[in-house]
Amino acid sequence: MLKSDLRGVFPAVTTKFHADERIDAEGTARHIDFQIRNGIHGLVTCGSLGEASTLSLEEKVEVARIALKAAEGRVPVLANVSETSTREALRYVKACNDIGVAGYMLMPAVMYPGDARESMQHVRTVCEAAARPVMLYNNPVAYRVDLLPQHMQELADCEWLWAIKESSGDIRRITDLRNTVGDRYQLFIGVDDLAYEALTLGADGVLAGVGCAFPRETVALYELVQSGDFDEALKLYRWMTPMLHLDVSTKLVQNLKLIDALVGVGSEHVRAPRLPLVGQERERVERIVRQALATRPVAYQSRP
Repeated sequence: MLKSDLRGVFPAVTTKFHADERIDAEGTARHIDFQIRNGIHGLVTCGSLGEASTLSLEEKVEVARIALKAAEGRVPVLANVSETSTREALRYVKACNDIGVAGYMLMPAVMYPGDARESMQHVRTVCEAAARPVMLYNNPVAYRVDLLPQHMQELADCEWLWAIKESSGDIRRITDLRNTVGDRYQLFIGVDDLAYEALTLGADGVLAGVGCAFPRETVALYELVQSGDFDEALKLYRWMTPMLHLDVSTKLVQNLKLIDALVGVGSEHVRAPRLPLVGQERERVERIVRQALATRPVAYQSRP
């Protein structure tokens, strides 16, 4: 995969389950095909939204295998690396290399919040083992590790590190990264309700959550900004924003899986300890989605 392929809309796909919590291979494949047919440029399996923390290493490899089969080479499939140790990360990368993933999204070693020296060594070790394009996921809000622009500059000699998913929540980070590292990396925004802002500041893509249910609309937002039609992009973004806010939540998985179910493109089955939304939380999501569907821009509507 060329560096130029790492741009555009890459949904962090949800992992579909049966009611008894077994992986729903058919449902996961069907949902991935739906997104590809609606124009996404790539996808990431088993991220935070994909409930990686509830999956065994072997299950995560199986989800990557399901995604590769469903994609049939139409878009690059990146496997998310979110293990508790560098040793386990290397075991996972070897297994995913063996089945032919195109590359990786790499999180810090979860549970232990390493300092910059430790985190950068983790990145270097995993990238060397992967020998495939790696997108570094920077999310200090969730994982308590913040690799700053100066750290990204230090990592610039890391051959396989080609992209950054920036999820600090600070939109200034996009400009600070560009000023520090130039075009060394492809930059993705990982916060749904900062997508327009990041794209207009020069980000190369969106690591989408709500885009799992509304892929064509998300691709349209990206394409409108790329073509310079900022006014039309802003209209579309404002329509999406109430749903995009639902991605920025400790219950993003339940929120977005409920959106999938309400739109008719998936189920809301989650793995415990998560539980489907009830009461006022559920009513709020349903109200937001009903409003979005009632005012959905026909010109950009995703096809079933």
